[in-house]
Amino acid sequence: MEKTSLSGRPSAEEAEAAVRTLIRWAGDDPEREGLLDTPGRVARSYGELFMGYEVDPRAYLERTFEQVGGYDQLVVLKDIRFVSFCEHHMLPVVGKAHVGYLPTDRVVGISKLARVVNGFARRLQIQEKLTAEIGHAIQDVLQPLGVGVVIEAEHSCMTLRGVNSPGASLTTSHLMGAIRDDPRTREEFLRLCHS
Repeated sequence: MEKTSLSGRPSAEEAEAAVRTLIRWAGDDPEREGLLDTPGRVARSYGELFMGYEVDPRAYLERTFEQVGGYDQLVVLKDIRFVSFCEHHMLPVVGKAHVGYLPTDRVVGISKLARVVNGFARRLQIQEKLTAEIGHAIQDVLQPLGVGVVIEAEHSCMTLRGVNSPGASLTTSHLMGAIRDDPRTREEFLRLCHS
């Protein structure tokens, strides 16, 4: 069996062995035909689902455009679909993020905003932390006059188990600078998010 990497991350073989243990714990036989390749599939899917640990989402914001033709109004990208995982139960959190900022003298490509959301989302966490991380990354790298992040998501740990409340969703927001402090700018950002 391959040794654990120096970073402490288990090998693929160790991850697959853990999945086999969970299959047995659930009451099934990991050697059954239909489950034989499941440990490898789960390990590979987790590699994709948790790719956020392999990237620095802030790096996506470093390439900016300064030729903005004097544009100085809100930039809002809404309905960014994402999948994350609750750090308490490791169950999916599925939702959409609305991200906006009030630029100073430069803007970033809109696909980069979606990449930032997904880079942070593909980690174990709580929604409140995800919302703040996205906002702080945009503020720290772009240095805009203001940043706004609103996330609406359904948590499987609440809809599939526990309280069993299908359809319930959680909304979080993180507003900074002019988007938080100027009532007109805040109202415009929230209206654009939900228009």
